[in-house]
Amino acid sequence: MSFAASGASDRSLPSANGHGRPVAAHTARSEQSPSVPPREVAIINAVQAAVGGKPAVVSAARGMSHFGEHALGWVGIAAAGWLVDRSRRRQWAGVAVGAVSAHAASIVLKRIVRRPRPNDPSVQVNVKTPSKLSFPSSHATSTTAAAVLLGATTGLPLPAVLVPPMLLSRVVLGVHYPSDVLAGSALGAASAAALLAAEKRLDSDRTRKSLG
Repeated sequence: MSFAASGASDRSLPSANGHGRPVAAHTARSEQSPSVPPREVAIINAVQAAVGGKPAVVSAARGMSHFGEHALGWVGIAAAGWLVDRSRRRQWAGVAVGAVSAHAASIVLKRIVRRPRPNDPSVQVNVKTPSKLSFPSSHATSTTAAAVLLGATTGLPLPAVLVPPMLLSRVVLGVHYPSDVLAGSALGAASAAALLAAEKRLDSDRTRKSLG
């Protein structure tokens, strides 16, 4: 698999001291060491060593990456549900709103934290990303929110089915640290819970008004 475009060319350059030490490798380690625990890179290395070398796994992870970009895949599923399931159109609309809102919240947090994506020479980056910011994972955030809301709508245990593969895929692709995906998932769950609580209050208010 290929490294990120920013590192592939630079890593082949010898250092100024003439000993052939890659410039980019040294720079990446020195930039990351203050904020990224070495164990996070070690976990990425372990995941990529275990499954990241399998073309089918990387291909599936890339497909999930494209599906979850900007929460568009989840919006598409919600739109299909809204069209075919007229009795629960409000719930399907809520799935779309929840996924997009969670994604937006993750983007705001990214711009506050401004943690760069993995850039260690030992990490293979297997997909392009729209930004260089890493924390939290927007894919993990929107997927968790969508899964919780879809589960509430359908009655199926979708969070357990949908969330772990998406979280793992971001590490397999080398574009997020483990803490990025865990934080994103927590943010997505909180966002979905807030939306469900708001819907419950709205239903309760409507019931009181209809009875009154």
